[in-house]
Amino acid sequence: MRNNNEQRIRDPLHDLITFEDNGLDQVLWEAVQSRPFQRLRRVKQLGFSELVYPGATHTRFAHSIGVYHTAKLLMKTIHKQIGNNAEFNDGRRDQAIAASLLHDLGHGPFSHAFEVVGGRMGWENAKHEDTTIRIIKETEIFEILNGIGSSGFANDVAGIISDP
Repeated sequence: MRNNNEQRIRDPLHDLITFEDNGLDQVLWEAVQSRPFQRLRRVKQLGFSELVYPGATHTRFAHSIGVYHTAKLLMKTIHKQIGNNAEFNDGRRDQAIAASLLHDLGHGPFSHAFEVVGGRMGWENAKHEDTTIRIIKETEIFEILNGIGSSGFANDVAGIISDP
């Protein structure tokens, strides 16, 4: 039986992706609903590739949801292997899952081609990671992430993105 706050997204690659009825997933679902994340629906994952490969039409939005799903599966596998001991840090797991969802917030149009041009032009924040960190720290994403209960959670997530 499905919980009231559980949310589902049908994905062509991963099938059903669930945001469960728990604190972290509900905060991340709220982040998905935010303007900075919804913008990713209009940013193509593969830039110009669809001109050669017409089926290559997915977005940064779909990609980010898929990475979140994969990160959750990976964390469950790691936890199953090492169990509840000092090597497994629940807080760091949550930060990594949040970073997996939000890692591409700063992408501009035309994928990484934009970064190359921006770098040549000397534009500040031409790298999408830099823009992602600014979005996490300077938009509603900051307050949403800190809703997890830790006032430093948003900064911790940004730290993972800035220092992969």
